[in-house]
Amino acid sequence: MNFDVLVDRKNTGCFKWDGLKVVYGRDDILPLWVADMDFKSSPKIIEAIIERANHGVFGYPFASAEVFKPFIEWNNKRNNLYIDEEWILTCPGIVTAFCLGILAFTKEEEKVMIQTPVYPPFHSGVRDNNRVLIENELIEIDGYYTVDFEDFEKKIKNNHVKLFILCNPHNPVGRAWSKEELDKMAEICLKYDVKIFSDEIHSDLIFRGNKFTSILSLDEKYKGIIAAAMAPSKTFNIAGLFSSTVLIPDKDMKEKYKKLSDSLHIGSLNIFGLTAMEAAYKCGEEWLEEVLEYIEDNSDYMESFIKENMPEIKYRKPEATYLGWLDFRAIFPKAEDLNDFLVNKAKVALNSGITFGKNGEGFARINLGCQKSILTEALNRIKNMLDPTKRKQD
Repeated sequence: MNFDVLVDRKNTGCFKWDGLKVVYGRDDILPLWVADMDFKSSPKIIEAIIERANHGVFGYPFASAEVFKPFIEWNNKRNNLYIDEEWILTCPGIVTAFCLGILAFTKEEEKVMIQTPVYPPFHSGVRDNNRVLIENELIEIDGYYTVDFEDFEKKIKNNHVKLFILCNPHNPVGRAWSKEELDKMAEICLKYDVKIFSDEIHSDLIFRGNKFTSILSLDEKYKGIIAAAMAPSKTFNIAGLFSSTVLIPDKDMKEKYKKLSDSLHIGSLNIFGLTAMEAAYKCGEEWLEEVLEYIEDNSDYMESFIKENMPEIKYRKPEATYLGWLDFRAIFPKAEDLNDFLVNKAKVALNSGITFGKNGEGFARINLGCQKSILTEALNRIKNMLDPTKRKQD
């Protein structure tokens, strides 16, 4: 694959490019915000979709066991993770999946904990469903984030938390949580009878020298409190096909979740989503290895560019995901100043850090899943506008 080839995404009904005016108030800016890639997906997936389309009949799909066999084998091979076919439920998307988890495993006004800064729907999913949001703020030292376990347990105990929504690998800080960290979180949750729902959508996007550990791979004693959700959407750039899996080992938890999903008639997947999912896990590995190398090269390039040209901005290479977490606090500690600079002066669309939590103020999330020429243009726009006489100090 030649990932340097530009793909024109304008006027294709693409939110990342066509939604700029709605979200940022202008469309003359370079979009590196929404977490999808600007690359064409694996040719094998495209071929499978075309073949299915050529059949010409698009009736209600049936998700047979054969569809999920490549997914099971994929995780066994790449992540050393055993998945029982009986654990699998389907859902259009991961946000829908963890919102269903909130509804299935908690009642209104009960407490749900997240770890900030974290993907904005973690916040809204709790609040919009009339649950009380509890935040366990991650500890940040020189761009590296760890869990504040003392606060983690204290918040759970004092607030009688019922559900903990985990992000692993973490969006936006890029941590692939270690087995030791996961064990410690799970042990505390087990102690206080807290259910865990783990968003593992970035589980295949792991940089060299790092490893993904699923919450599902922990000791059997945790199986009664855990659920996880995975999808090929980020991995293979097929988010618009809406196909995700929810994995729940415990029969009672699974039945409660399934009952809710069935009551909303929300578990069926798009026929092309199923086709793409099967093809992705069966034939997509070579493409993934190539795109991971390209994205990691983008990350390395950005790290060098920032050190050489904009040392006031801090960036630590993530362990996973294709997202970069840029620290502008030395220049723009206030979110409104940073947002104004990026959008109206540098003319780049990044995700505002404060939308990930109050401890994200002064940060911005950048999407590295783009052609190097686009990334280079974005970085140069930022550099060129960082005139020392125009910087806002606080």
